[in-house]
Amino acid sequence: MLQLFSQKNITDFVNPRAGETKLGEHVQTISAIEELKNSTAMFVIIGVPEDIGVKMNYGNGGAHTAFTPALKSFLNTQENQFINGKDILVLGYLDYLDEVLNFDGSDREKGNSLVKVIDKELSEIIKVIVKSDKIPIVIGGGHNNSYGNLKGLSEGKNQSINVINLDAHTDLRRLEERHSGNGFSYAIEHNYLDKYFMFGLHENYTPQYVFDQIHSNLNIDYNTYEELEVYKSVIFEKELHRAKNFIQNKPFGIEIDLDCIQNFPSSAMTPSGFTTQQTREFVYYFARNTNATYIHICEGAPTVIQDPSAINQVGKFISYLISDFIKAKNNI
Repeated sequence: MLQLFSQKNITDFVNPRAGETKLGEHVQTISAIEELKNSTAMFVIIGVPEDIGVKMNYGNGGAHTAFTPALKSFLNTQENQFINGKDILVLGYLDYLDEVLNFDGSDREKGNSLVKVIDKELSEIIKVIVKSDKIPIVIGGGHNNSYGNLKGLSEGKNQSINVINLDAHTDLRRLEERHSGNGFSYAIEHNYLDKYFMFGLHENYTPQYVFDQIHSNLNIDYNTYEELEVYKSVIFEKELHRAKNFIQNKPFGIEIDLDCIQNFPSSAMTPSGFTTQQTREFVYYFARNTNATYIHICEGAPTVIQDPSAINQVGKFISYLISDFIKAKNNI
């Protein structure tokens, strides 16, 4: 169920300081989603704090813990010549926290049902945001929510759409129970997703049947992390350009799975991956395209490591990605 944020909710997150202005002092809220079309804000933030899809995919829980610290960090970002709080509306979050806390990953039937419920609600909200001519910023949650984003964007635009995914994994697993490993499979199956580019796949964690599936579909393309950073057989900047050319012909989403970043607290934390700087560069590069229509930042899970600073660090980095995206869109 969608829980809308009020101005009081926002104020509770903001730490004001004399002589300064924080984004949270100027961001917008609404009391009903029907009011969205009347808002002057261009960007709409929504959280999906759940890890049911991750657990269904045999991953580590904790992805439900990233949204609140990310929002708090973002709202305490300085408003200045580079970013304006009035351009941003904080919608709220999908509240499945009771289900998250009580979910046993071995209950496949219940998990499948819950993920499908979230799919339906998220896609309907994304559709409303897009039809209101606004840009969704979705903070997860598991990567299962890619399906709701793609379905909502496709229905909002009345066409199949494209996506670029910065990820160690394809999330093109079989059409079985819904989980964080098959959001893109279902989006393709249901004709919401047309062209799909995967940036930085890890060769060690992609099954051969998935590579076979990719190679048989001209609308799917990829590069691997090993090609980019180990073998050095392709160049990062040139691959950004190649991927952009592949997906920029129609509205597209930007999907960021934080498990692609080295040593970043996430549901599939990796000792080998992209840097935070490369990830920020990636977001800014693609967001500057006029057809970039949403961003989804997922799988951050500060609770997977026993470090009190992880919550703030995860929140702060997601906040950087949000602001990079907004600045890029405003600089087109």
